[in-house]
Amino acid sequence: MLKEQLISNLFLVLITDRSLCKRPFLDTIKLALKGGVKTVQLREKGLTTQELYSLACELRKMTSDFKASLIINDRVDIALAVEADGVHLGWQSLPLDIVRKLVGFEKLIGVSTHNRQEALQAWSNGADYITFGPVFDTPSKSGLLKPTGVEDIKKLKNEIDLPIIALGGINEKNVENVLNGGADGIAVISSVMQSENPEEAARCLCKKIVTLKCPKILT
Repeated sequence: MLKEQLISNLFLVLITDRSLCKRPFLDTIKLALKGGVKTVQLREKGLTTQELYSLACELRKMTSDFKASLIINDRVDIALAVEADGVHLGWQSLPLDIVRKLVGFEKLIGVSTHNRQEALQAWSNGADYITFGPVFDTPSKSGLLKPTGVEDIKKLKNEIDLPIIALGGINEKNVENVLNGGADGIAVISSVMQSENPEEAARCLCKKIVTLKCPKILT
């Protein structure tokens, strides 16, 4: 898949968390893809390397069937082993320049950022995109990080020329505010993973994104 298409697919990113699923994990992902998710970020803690590799293999086949992208959280070795479309880095990951040497320029490298300084650093280091948040209160970051709000996204868009994928507490009710605030796409966890109907949850988000025609991602 061309890098331009990989960037386009970031308009709706599903970050996995198997502990939230109401249905079997792989069924949840498949339904979400049917609903319009175009990028799956595999982010599963507490698995052995073999277990993570096996899961990544399953998701690589599934995402390919839907012409969707697969991003592996942190584990460059797993990403290379399953021919994923990219790697997502956090503060404990390998340095971005080292990861770039390993994966090349055809694969995406995303970076988790939580404030302006981190976002600017990721941009200067050569990230292909950033996630930014939490935009709103979210259980996964409760008490750990103060919500950024939508205004910080607007300010960042004037400083960096990089796709900004907003995350943290985003759902069908507030997604319009986030996109109108300048985000190029959204990343969700619980609003889809925890849904009784992941396909419909993803479809509702996808419809709103397409209607609003996210800057950069959908143009």
